[in-house]
Amino acid sequence: MNTLTIDILESWYQNNYQYQLSGKRLVLKDIEPILQKLKAPFELLKIGTSENNKTIYRVKIGNGPKKIMIWSQMHGNESTGTKAMFDLFRYLEDHLDKSSSFIKTLLEKCTLVCIPMLNPDGSDNFTRVNAHDIDLNRDAVTLKAKESVILRRILDDFKPQFCFNLHDQRTIFNVEGFKNPATISFLAPSIDQERTLTEGRKETMSVIVAMNNLLQTIIPNHVGRYTDEFYPTATGDNFQKLGHNTILVEAGHYYNDYDREIVRKFNFYALLEGLLFLTDKDTYTDYKPYFEIPNNGKDNYDVVLRNFTDDTNTQTDVAFQYEYKLIDNKLVSTLVEYNRGDLKAYNGYNELGKNK
Repeated sequence: MNTLTIDILESWYQNNYQYQLSGKRLVLKDIEPILQKLKAPFELLKIGTSENNKTIYRVKIGNGPKKIMIWSQMHGNESTGTKAMFDLFRYLEDHLDKSSSFIKTLLEKCTLVCIPMLNPDGSDNFTRVNAHDIDLNRDAVTLKAKESVILRRILDDFKPQFCFNLHDQRTIFNVEGFKNPATISFLAPSIDQERTLTEGRKETMSVIVAMNNLLQTIIPNHVGRYTDEFYPTATGDNFQKLGHNTILVEAGHYYNDYDREIVRKFNFYALLEGLLFLTDKDTYTDYKPYFEIPNNGKDNYDVVLRNFTDDTNTQTDVAFQYEYKLIDNKLVSTLVEYNRGDLKAYNGYNELGKNK
């Protein structure tokens, strides 16, 4: 199988990533000017509006029979996948006229449909939910939200063989067995409570195996496997159940990268490798290494204060996490206490005080 050449990709990325997008909070007005400048063979279409009547866009490129659907920011406060998607657009733009056999073959064999920001209202408010407090990732059955209806309509009309569902995960997640943050985590969603290993899940796992193999060469032991219990109302679980192989990508933490400007790169690399794999292969049977990817743990905190003497004159450890809220339309972070006690089993990205 072909794979990406990391040195060449790193050199390209350093000078060509979509620098106009940065930070944890992305809103519609950030991405709209970039979308409007996309030229053929990109096709930009307004596919509907949010609960607050903000435009939801679809970007289409390629004309091949293998259909791939990608969406991001169904949770408004999860923007890393959006930045990675626009980095992908830049890569495609930059290689259209450079005789890239990969891109040429990709656009001949595949059709990509991308929704960069499904939940623009949540993005405005930096919330997981939409304007009516609905979590779109738990609305796949009742379809109460306008945004959920739009996503399902595009799915039913387009009928993708593969989907990439792009999310962010909390900094608390580590790679099980390591102190390392789970910088990227993957999931092949279950279709039932028994977590039945269907042919569709095997195909989904095979794509994840290829993506993980690449990432292990760059960030070894920083890739985790997200929990696969079945959620009856979740988007990925239901799309997988409907026969659309859905790869969940969770962008997590990397050292001193709270704005996830480094992680977006890894997210982009993984996405590009997934597309290369789907372009290169027509059968997907190498799924067993998926189960070798360590599970996500929950052993990390943003800050741990060791041997703090509390008001009872007892020494204890105190763990903190950053929480974010909008103040005067600016994103502000605050350290909030999350745990206290004997926390030797836990790790802090920043540790203060002496170990016991």
